[in-house]
Amino acid sequence: MSLKINLRHLDAHEIHLKGELPVAGLDLDSRDEMIRAEKPLRYDLEIEKLHDAILIRGKLELALDCECVRCLKPFQQKLRLEHWALHLPLEGDEKVSVEDDCVDLTPFVREDILLEFPRHPLCKPDCGGLNKISKKTRDEIKSAWAELNKLKL
Repeated sequence: MSLKINLRHLDAHEIHLKGELPVAGLDLDSRDEMIRAEKPLRYDLEIEKLHDAILIRGKLELALDCECVRCLKPFQQKLRLEHWALHLPLEGDEKVSVEDDCVDLTPFVREDILLEFPRHPLCKPDCGGLNKISKKTRDEIKSAWAELNKLKL
C-alpha cells in the first residue's frame, strides 16, 4: 500500500488527507536492531496545486519500539514531524514522476521519516546504563566471562 494523490482532484481545490499507512508499505529498513517500527504511520496532510508544482503540508507521526543503547531496556518513542512540508515540481528537470495522473508520496515520506530516526535511542537522557543491575545478574555475567576466558582462540 502506498500514499498516492490524484492530480485531477487538485484542479478544483486543495485536498485534505488523514489516515494511516501500514509500515510494510513504507519499507522502513533502518538496519538498526535497537529500533523497530511496527505500528502504522499516521498522517494529516493538506495538498494544494500551485501553478507548476504541488505543495504538501501537514503532520506525520510514527511510534517506534526501541531498546536503550545504555541499559537495553525496551521503551516506546514517538517520532513526530509536526510541520512537515514538501514541494514537488511538475515541470522542469526535477519534476516528479506522474503515473496515471497520480503522484506517489511514499518515497518522500519514507526518506524524511528515516532521517528522523534516533541514532542512539535512550530511555531517558540521564540513563545510567547497566550499572544498576542486581548482584545476582552481575555474578552471572562474571561467571559467563570466566567460561569464555577459559577458551583459547
